[in-house]
Amino acid sequence: MHQRDLLVLLVIVCALSIAGAPSHAQEKEAPAEQGSVTAIDILLKPDAVMIEKAQAANARLRRSYLAGYSLDATHRPHVTCLQRYVKTADLDKVYAAVGKVLAEEQPTTWKLKAYKYYYLPMPETGLAGIVVEPTDELLRLQQKLIEAVAPFTVKTGTAAAYVTTTDDPGIVPMVINYVADYVPKYSGKNFNPHVTIGVAGLELLDNLLKEPFESFTFSPVGVAVYHLGNYGTARTELKSWDLQK
Repeated sequence: MHQRDLLVLLVIVCALSIAGAPSHAQEKEAPAEQGSVTAIDILLKPDAVMIEKAQAANARLRRSYLAGYSLDATHRPHVTCLQRYVKTADLDKVYAAVGKVLAEEQPTTWKLKAYKYYYLPMPETGLAGIVVEPTDELLRLQQKLIEAVAPFTVKTGTAAAYVTTTDDPGIVPMVINYVADYVPKYSGKNFNPHVTIGVAGLELLDNLLKEPFESFTFSPVGVAVYHLGNYGTARTELKSWDLQK
């Protein structure tokens, strides 16, 4: 699963869709600091089963490593399908293109399997996640999204393409490269769907991987386009689709 290549994937996840037009979509204004290029994440919103599992794992990591982040409104559990740099002026066109893809799919009928923990080693810590088995449906959706968004993408961006805050003012350079290289380096046959659960010390994470993992299934309940933050986190929701079964 190419963990070495994925160093700094951090909170990456996937996006899914439904047959027919989305039941209703919520659009939000882009942050005022947004520049001419925006780093976006087209992602899947998981159901309560996955959210509960991810939050419980996150709480465990936080008890051991207080400097880690909590899964909250600006660090939402998700499964990334696609990360791209797009022209900010074309965001409405991106939303329309994603919406057309969602009209062709029925992701809320899919059962996705979470089957193990993993982590990406960093200096003194690691970024942990719950790995999801890739399916033909996920790969098909991802390819459709790649093709739909392609006319609006740009090769790369800078830190100005991301959400930054006074508490987290910088963007790790490897994240900038990761998004630029997402297609084809982390898509298609290299796609590693997962839900990131947080950061912790390496000893705890090594022990976590040794523990038995009770696999479980979950389903997507929505799709969104998020403005990326540092470490590839889903920081600001720009557009969402609530999907009906």
